[in-house]
Amino acid sequence: MLITDTQVHLWEAHRPDRPWPPEEVERKVFVAVEGARPHREEPLGAEEFLATMDAAGVQRAIIVPPSPVGDSNDTALEAAARHPRRLAIMGRFNPEAPDARERLEHWLDQPNMLGIRMTFHKPKWSGWLEPGGMDWFWAACERLDIPLMVFVPGHVDKIPDLAQRHPGLRLILDHMARRSNLRDEAAFADLDDLLALARFPNVSVKASAAPCYSNQPYPFANLDPYLRRIFEAFGPRRTMWGSDYTRLPCTYQECVDHFRVALDFLDADSRAWVMGKAAAQILRWPESAFDDDA
Repeated sequence: MLITDTQVHLWEAHRPDRPWPPEEVERKVFVAVEGARPHREEPLGAEEFLATMDAAGVQRAIIVPPSPVGDSNDTALEAAARHPRRLAIMGRFNPEAPDARERLEHWLDQPNMLGIRMTFHKPKWSGWLEPGGMDWFWAACERLDIPLMVFVPGHVDKIPDLAQRHPGLRLILDHMARRSNLRDEAAFADLDDLLALARFPNVSVKASAAPCYSNQPYPFANLDPYLRRIFEAFGPRRTMWGSDYTRLPCTYQECVDHFRVALDFLDADSRAWVMGKAAAQILRWPESAFDDDA
Protein backbone atom coordinates (compact mmCIF):
# COMPACT_ATOMS: atom_id res chain seq x y z
CA MET A 1 0.00 0.00 0.00
CA LEU A 2 1.44 3.34 -1.07
CA ILE A 3 0.57 6.03 1.47
CA THR A 4 0.15 9.69 0.52
CA ASP A 5 -0.19 12.34 3.21
CA THR A 6 -2.45 14.99 1.65
CA GLN A 7 -1.79 17.76 4.20
CA VAL A 8 1.59 19.06 5.29
CA HIS A 9 2.75 22.65 5.72
CA LEU A 10 6.38 23.35 4.83
CA TRP A 11 7.69 26.87 5.36
CA GLU A 12 10.74 29.03 5.94
CA ALA A 13 11.29 31.84 8.40
CA HIS A 14 10.60 35.39 7.30
CA ARG A 15 13.55 36.94 5.49
CA PRO A 16 14.04 40.02 3.28
CA ASP A 17 14.14 38.11 0.00
CA ARG A 18 11.17 35.94 0.95
CA PRO A 19 9.04 38.13 3.23
CA TRP A 20 5.89 37.24 5.13
CA PRO A 21 2.90 39.58 5.18
CA PRO A 22 3.66 42.38 7.69
CA GLU A 23 0.80 41.41 10.01
CA GLU A 24 2.23 37.89 10.42
CA VAL A 25 5.92 38.60 10.98
CA GLU A 26 5.75 39.14 14.75
CA ARG A 27 3.59 36.12 15.50
CA LYS A 28 5.36 33.25 17.20
CA VAL A 29 3.12 30.48 15.88
CA PHE A 30 0.43 29.89 13.28
CA VAL A 31 -3.05 29.55 14.78
CA ALA A 32 -6.02 29.24 12.42
CA VAL A 33 -8.45 30.86 14.87
CA GLU A 34 -8.46 31.52 18.60
CA GLY A 35 -8.76 28.21 20.43
CA ALA A 36 -7.33 26.12 17.60
CA ARG A 37 -4.33 23.90 18.13
CA PRO A 38 -1.25 25.95 17.17
CA HIS A 39 1.34 24.84 14.68
CA ARG A 40 4.85 24.36 15.95
CA GLU A 41 7.03 27.46 16.15
CA GLU A 42 10.00 26.17 14.16
CA PRO A 43 9.72 26.12 10.35
CA LEU A 44 9.47 22.67 8.80
CA GLY A 45 11.65 21.83 5.82
CA ALA A 46 11.30 19.04 3.28
CA GLU A 47 14.26 16.98 4.41
CA GLU A 48 13.16 16.90 8.04
CA PHE A 49 9.66 15.86 7.09
CA LEU A 50 10.82 13.21 4.63
CA ALA A 51 12.79 11.59 7.45
CA THR A 52 9.64 11.65 9.60
CA MET A 53 7.67 10.10 6.74
CA ASP A 54 10.29 7.38 6.29
CA ALA A 55 10.13 6.46 9.97
CA ALA A 56 6.34 6.11 9.76
CA GLY A 57 6.23 4.25 6.44
CA VAL A 58 4.71 7.07 4.39
CA GLN A 59 5.88 7.34 0.79
CA ARG A 60 4.49 10.64 -0.52
CA ALA A 61 3.07 13.94 0.69
CA ILE A 62 1.24 16.94 -0.70
CA ILE A 63 2.55 20.32 0.39
CA VAL A 64 -0.07 22.94 1.21
CA PRO A 65 1.78 26.22 1.84
CA PRO A 66 0.52 27.84 5.06
CA SER A 67 -1.57 30.98 4.67
CA PRO A 68 0.36 33.12 7.21
CA VAL A 69 3.46 33.21 4.99
CA GLY A 70 1.49 34.75 2.11
CA ASP A 71 0.66 33.54 -1.38
CA SER A 72 4.15 32.57 -2.52
CA ASN A 73 4.62 28.90 -3.36
CA ASP A 74 8.38 29.18 -3.91
CA THR A 75 9.38 27.10 -0.88
CA ALA A 76 7.03 24.30 -1.91
CA LEU A 77 8.13 24.40 -5.55
CA GLU A 78 11.78 24.17 -4.54
CA ALA A 79 11.11 21.27 -2.16
CA ALA A 80 9.14 19.31 -4.75
CA ALA A 81 11.82 19.98 -7.38
CA ARG A 82 14.36 18.31 -5.09
CA HIS A 83 12.05 15.35 -4.36
CA PRO A 84 9.59 15.01 -7.29
CA ARG A 85 8.79 11.35 -6.61
CA ARG A 86 7.72 12.11 -3.07
CA LEU A 87 6.39 15.66 -2.91
CA ALA A 88 3.74 17.54 -4.89
CA ILE A 89 1.87 20.78 -4.25
CA MET A 90 -1.59 22.24 -3.89
CA GLY A 91 -0.53 25.86 -4.11
CA ARG A 92 -1.95 29.08 -2.75
CA PHE A 93 -3.55 31.49 -5.23
CA ASN A 94 -4.89 35.02 -4.85
CA PRO A 95 -7.82 35.52 -7.26
CA GLU A 96 -7.71 39.26 -6.60
CA ALA A 97 -4.13 39.71 -7.81
CA PRO A 98 -3.81 41.88 -10.96
CA ASP A 99 -2.36 38.97 -12.96
CA ALA A 100 -4.65 36.30 -11.49
CA ARG A 101 -6.49 35.39 -14.69
CA GLU A 102 -3.29 35.05 -16.70
CA ARG A 103 -1.52 33.01 -14.00
CA LEU A 104 -4.45 30.65 -13.66
CA GLU A 105 -4.32 29.73 -17.35
CA HIS A 106 -0.84 28.27 -16.84
CA TRP A 107 -1.19 27.06 -13.26
CA LEU A 108 -0.78 23.37 -13.95
CA ASP A 109 2.25 24.01 -16.17
CA GLN A 110 4.29 24.48 -12.98
CA PRO A 111 6.30 21.34 -12.19
CA ASN A 112 4.76 19.19 -9.45
CA MET A 113 1.73 21.47 -9.08
CA LEU A 114 -1.49 19.47 -8.69
CA GLY A 115 -4.01 22.24 -8.05
CA ILE A 116 -4.94 25.06 -5.69
CA ARG A 117 -5.72 25.19 -1.98
CA MET A 118 -7.92 27.97 -0.62
CA THR A 119 -8.82 28.70 2.99
CA PHE A 120 -12.03 30.51 3.95
CA HIS A 121 -11.79 30.49 7.75
CA LYS A 122 -11.00 34.22 8.03
CA PRO A 123 -13.22 37.17 7.03
CA LYS A 124 -10.68 38.49 4.51
CA TRP A 125 -11.26 35.37 2.41
CA SER A 126 -14.75 34.14 3.29
CA GLY A 127 -16.42 36.72 1.03
CA TRP A 128 -15.01 34.90 -1.97
CA LEU A 129 -17.60 32.18 -1.37
CA GLU A 130 -20.52 34.56 -1.76
CA PRO A 131 -22.53 34.30 -5.02
CA GLY A 132 -20.89 36.40 -7.69
CA GLY A 133 -17.75 36.92 -5.63
CA MET A 134 -15.48 34.74 -7.74
CA ASP A 135 -17.62 33.36 -10.54
CA TRP A 136 -14.84 33.78 -13.09
CA PHE A 137 -12.45 31.79 -10.90
CA TRP A 138 -14.71 28.78 -10.32
CA ALA A 139 -15.60 28.67 -14.02
CA ALA A 140 -11.97 28.88 -15.08
CA CYS A 141 -10.88 26.13 -12.68
CA GLU A 142 -13.65 23.92 -14.03
CA ARG A 143 -12.62 24.66 -17.64
CA LEU A 144 -8.94 24.08 -16.91
CA ASP A 145 -9.69 21.06 -14.67
CA ILE A 146 -7.74 22.47 -11.74
CA PRO A 147 -8.58 20.56 -8.53
CA LEU A 148 -9.37 22.72 -5.51
CA MET A 149 -8.82 21.92 -1.87
CA VAL A 150 -11.04 24.24 0.15
CA PHE A 151 -11.21 24.77 3.91
CA VAL A 152 -14.75 25.97 4.63
CA PRO A 153 -15.55 25.72 8.38
CA GLY A 154 -18.85 27.47 8.96
CA HIS A 155 -19.42 27.88 5.23
CA VAL A 156 -20.48 24.39 4.16
CA ASP A 157 -23.81 25.88 3.08
CA LYS A 158 -22.02 27.64 0.20
CA ILE A 159 -20.79 24.41 -1.37
CA PRO A 160 -24.05 22.92 -2.79
CA ASP A 161 -24.61 25.84 -5.15
CA LEU A 162 -20.97 25.85 -6.20
CA ALA A 163 -20.87 22.10 -6.81
CA GLN A 164 -24.14 22.18 -8.75
CA ARG A 165 -23.22 25.17 -10.94
CA HIS A 166 -19.82 23.66 -11.75
CA PRO A 167 -20.27 19.88 -11.95
CA GLY A 168 -16.84 19.43 -13.52
CA LEU A 169 -15.05 21.29 -10.73
CA ARG A 170 -13.11 18.95 -8.44
CA LEU A 171 -13.72 20.10 -4.86
CA ILE A 172 -11.94 18.54 -1.88
CA LEU A 173 -13.19 19.66 1.55
CA ASP A 174 -10.22 20.00 3.89
CA HIS A 175 -10.28 18.87 7.52
CA MET A 176 -13.79 17.46 6.99
CA ALA A 177 -14.93 21.13 7.04
CA ARG A 178 -14.58 21.12 10.84
CA ARG A 179 -14.00 24.23 12.95
CA SER A 180 -10.41 24.25 14.20
CA ASN A 181 -11.26 25.52 17.70
CA LEU A 182 -13.70 22.72 18.58
CA ARG A 183 -13.09 19.21 19.94
CA ASP A 184 -14.96 15.97 20.44
CA GLU A 185 -18.75 16.02 20.02
CA ALA A 186 -18.88 19.80 19.54
CA ALA A 187 -16.58 19.58 16.53
CA PHE A 188 -19.05 17.35 14.71
CA ALA A 189 -22.32 19.02 15.67
CA ASP A 190 -23.01 20.05 12.07
CA LEU A 191 -21.73 16.85 10.48
CA ASP A 192 -25.02 16.25 8.66
CA ASP A 193 -24.35 19.35 6.57
CA LEU A 194 -21.09 17.84 5.36
CA LEU A 195 -22.62 14.42 4.70
CA ALA A 196 -25.32 16.00 2.54
CA LEU A 197 -22.62 17.07 0.10
CA ALA A 198 -21.83 13.45 -0.76
CA ARG A 199 -24.65 13.58 -3.31
CA PHE A 200 -22.40 15.68 -5.55
CA PRO A 201 -19.98 13.37 -7.38
CA ASN A 202 -17.45 16.18 -7.81
CA VAL A 203 -17.10 16.71 -4.04
CA SER A 204 -14.59 14.71 -1.98
CA VAL A 205 -13.56 14.96 1.65
CA LYS A 206 -10.10 15.18 3.17
CA ALA A 207 -10.13 13.46 6.55
CA SER A 208 -7.09 15.43 7.62
CA ALA A 209 -5.95 16.56 11.07
CA ALA A 210 -8.40 14.12 12.68
CA PRO A 211 -6.50 13.84 16.01
CA CYS A 212 -6.77 17.62 16.38
CA TYR A 213 -10.53 17.24 16.89
CA SER A 214 -10.26 14.89 19.86
CA ASN A 215 -9.20 15.41 23.46
CA GLN A 216 -8.53 11.69 23.81
CA PRO A 217 -5.15 10.02 23.24
CA TYR A 218 -4.43 7.55 20.44
CA PRO A 219 -6.43 5.80 19.00
CA PHE A 220 -8.92 8.69 19.42
CA ALA A 221 -11.79 6.26 19.81
CA ASN A 222 -14.43 8.96 20.25
CA LEU A 223 -13.88 9.99 16.61
CA ASP A 224 -14.77 6.56 15.23
CA PRO A 225 -18.54 7.11 14.83
CA TYR A 226 -18.04 10.39 12.97
CA LEU A 227 -15.29 9.08 10.71
CA ARG A 228 -17.39 6.02 9.93
CA ARG A 229 -20.33 8.20 8.86
CA ILE A 230 -18.07 10.30 6.65
CA PHE A 231 -16.60 7.19 5.07
CA GLU A 232 -20.03 5.62 4.52
CA ALA A 233 -21.32 8.80 2.88
CA PHE A 234 -18.41 9.55 0.56
CA GLY A 235 -16.97 6.07 0.12
CA PRO A 236 -13.31 5.08 -0.15
CA ARG A 237 -12.76 6.71 -3.55
CA ARG A 238 -13.77 10.17 -2.30
CA THR A 239 -12.16 10.09 1.14
CA MET A 240 -8.47 10.84 1.61
CA TRP A 241 -6.25 10.85 4.66
CA GLY A 242 -3.92 13.69 5.67
CA SER A 243 -1.98 14.58 8.80
CA ASP A 244 -1.46 18.35 9.23
CA TYR A 245 1.71 17.24 10.96
CA THR A 246 2.87 20.53 12.47
CA ARG A 247 -0.15 20.93 14.75
CA LEU A 248 -0.80 17.34 15.77
CA PRO A 249 -1.45 16.58 19.45
CA CYS A 250 0.13 13.15 18.91
CA THR A 251 3.11 11.62 17.15
CA TYR A 252 3.16 11.36 13.37
CA GLN A 253 3.29 7.58 13.70
CA GLU A 254 0.06 7.62 15.73
CA CYS A 255 -1.64 9.86 13.18
CA VAL A 256 -0.71 7.45 10.39
CA ASP A 257 -1.68 4.35 12.36
CA HIS A 258 -5.03 5.85 13.31
CA PHE A 259 -6.18 5.24 9.73
CA ARG A 260 -3.72 2.51 8.75
CA VAL A 261 -4.45 0.27 11.73
CA ALA A 262 -7.01 1.50 14.27
CA LEU A 263 -10.14 2.23 12.20
CA ASP A 264 -11.73 -1.21 12.05
CA PHE A 265 -14.46 -0.22 9.57
CA LEU A 266 -11.85 0.07 6.80
CA ASP A 267 -11.09 -3.19 5.01
CA ALA A 268 -7.80 -3.66 3.15
CA ASP A 269 -9.08 -2.34 -0.17
CA SER A 270 -10.83 0.67 1.36
CA ARG A 271 -7.78 1.47 3.44
CA ALA A 272 -5.59 1.53 0.33
CA TRP A 273 -7.95 4.03 -1.31
CA VAL A 274 -8.22 6.31 1.71
CA MET A 275 -4.48 6.22 2.42
CA GLY A 276 -3.38 6.99 -1.11
CA LYS A 277 -5.33 5.79 -4.12
CA ALA A 278 -8.13 8.36 -3.81
CA ALA A 279 -5.67 11.26 -3.79
CA ALA A 280 -3.74 9.73 -6.67
CA GLN A 281 -6.88 9.51 -8.79
CA ILE A 282 -8.65 12.75 -7.85
CA LEU A 283 -5.51 14.89 -7.98
CA ARG A 284 -4.00 13.05 -10.95
CA TRP A 285 -0.77 12.16 -9.21
CA PRO A 286 -0.57 8.52 -10.28
CA GLU A 287 1.02 6.03 -7.93
CA SER A 288 3.04 4.78 -10.89
CA ALA A 289 4.95 8.08 -10.81
CA PHE A 290 6.47 6.93 -7.53
CA ASP A 291 7.38 3.48 -8.84
CA ASP A 292 8.55 4.48 -12.33
CA ASP A 293 11.28 6.79 -11.08
CA ALA A 294 12.53 4.52 -8.33
